[in-house]
Amino acid sequence: MRRLTKFVVAAVFLTAVALPALSAPQAGHEGHQATGPVPREILERPAVLRSGIGTLHEKVTTSSQEAQGFYDQGLAYVHSYVWIEAIRSFHQALRLDPNLGMAFLGLTDAYIGLQDPATARAAFQRAAALAPKLSKREQTWITIRDRELDYLESSGDPDKYVAYRKSINEALKVNPNDPWLWIQRGLADEGSPVTHGQVGGVDTIAFYRIALALAPENFAAHHYYAHTLENLGRTKEALDESAVYLRMAPAIPHAHHMRGHELMRLGRTEEAIAEFLKTKSLEEEYYRTENIPSRYDWHHAHNLHLLAMSYQSLGQMKAAEAAFRDAFAVPAYTDFLEFNRKAWPEFLLARGRNEEALHTSQELTKSEWPLPRLAGHTLAGQALLALNRANEAQEELSLAERETEHLPLNLVATSPFPNTLRAEFLFRDKKTEEGEALLQDIAKMILARPGPDAWSAARFELESLARSARQNGDWNLSETIARDMIQHDPTYAGGYFALGLAADHAGHSVQAREQFAAAEKLWSKADKDLPELRLIQEGISARR
Repeated sequence: MRRLTKFVVAAVFLTAVALPALSAPQAGHEGHQATGPVPREILERPAVLRSGIGTLHEKVTTSSQEAQGFYDQGLAYVHSYVWIEAIRSFHQALRLDPNLGMAFLGLTDAYIGLQDPATARAAFQRAAALAPKLSKREQTWITIRDRELDYLESSGDPDKYVAYRKSINEALKVNPNDPWLWIQRGLADEGSPVTHGQVGGVDTIAFYRIALALAPENFAAHHYYAHTLENLGRTKEALDESAVYLRMAPAIPHAHHMRGHELMRLGRTEEAIAEFLKTKSLEEEYYRTENIPSRYDWHHAHNLHLLAMSYQSLGQMKAAEAAFRDAFAVPAYTDFLEFNRKAWPEFLLARGRNEEALHTSQELTKSEWPLPRLAGHTLAGQALLALNRANEAQEELSLAERETEHLPLNLVATSPFPNTLRAEFLFRDKKTEEGEALLQDIAKMILARPGPDAWSAARFELESLARSARQNGDWNLSETIARDMIQHDPTYAGGYFALGLAADHAGHSVQAREQFAAAEKLWSKADKDLPELRLIQEGISARR
């Protein structure tokens, strides 16, 4: 998933955007300068035509067949979230035909994906200046992109959103058989230009189906339709669609990664790991051959997180640790990417490595963005409580609560932070009913979040809640959350282990043995020294 998956995407990226003043257009096609995270030198390197990335075609106004080829390649890369190569391809098209207005419009779309709205607007202005030379259809796309940028720059103004969708609807009245307009209509219904096909649901499914009926070989429609299906929980259908996408674009890392999404959710974790590893291999080969540091590719750390969680779900903690550590080492260039780095301190807390968790959480507290700081302070507080440093933990809770003041209310309402830490203090203060109610609310929120990334993370977030309930003596709640874990993912051993612990505590030895046996079976390929397995094998009751 572009990274954006997800429960915070729209709220995070529809924040106010301050655009710098744009210089006057220069001669040729270099009329704008990238202001975002990737150096201009990389984005403007010459490109070559490649195979295996998927074939898309949109006839544009140019007399250069080669320029058309690079435009089509840029289009293919945009719809697989390979922003750097999309931008390089569009620039290459413009070297061959500086008047190819649709290539400037392609740059606009790619820079939106790269989280660089200022450069997106500058590229758009070059396209708009060429409008008189373009076809009527292309002029329509200029209007659509203009409305889309207006909405992106407006901090979520609903009137701007209505105008954006209306521009697509008006175009569809004129050209109802244009699959690209139906795809854009599906993208628009996600509510954010930056989610780009990743958070579709019941409101988008029909648009992608129409696009596929009009253009069955359009892999972009298959890609976004697969995301929509997975968000609706229709995982087997999503797997089929992802297989089509992968067949059409076998050299695209995200195509393998997306198939891994579906395999993981279907309990075919080892197959999912193989796809995530293939993704990693393709990415690393690309970084080597193109001499591009991995930190400029948003997808790299994202794939490592899913790989790590897959290993973690099998009890292969050494492999999980290596992947989490590698992902944490990748610098982030947006608030959401930085927020995702929380997975490493969360893993450390889960493994009882509290000093390390404190250190890595404190790194997040130094972020330039409030969202990662919120996660950092919360996790640091949890680590400090585990280290019996309650006064310092209380300070972290206060700092975390202060960060929520800088975030949209709907984002705070759908985040477990800082409530996970607040609940622990409620239990410590003997406010058991309030602490229990808060943990129950957090569990409901976690289970309600759509998307494959949220689904995968939910297993371990619920596991953390069950552990917190146990540590605070609320065994009934721990049992309830354990059952939620099993219902959420019946192939994850951790749910059965947590349920076995609850049964063991209650003195129900037969039920405990049944649950531990189920956990042991599902951990059959776990690390041999996995502590949970050792407890099962040594007999937990005997150790109490």
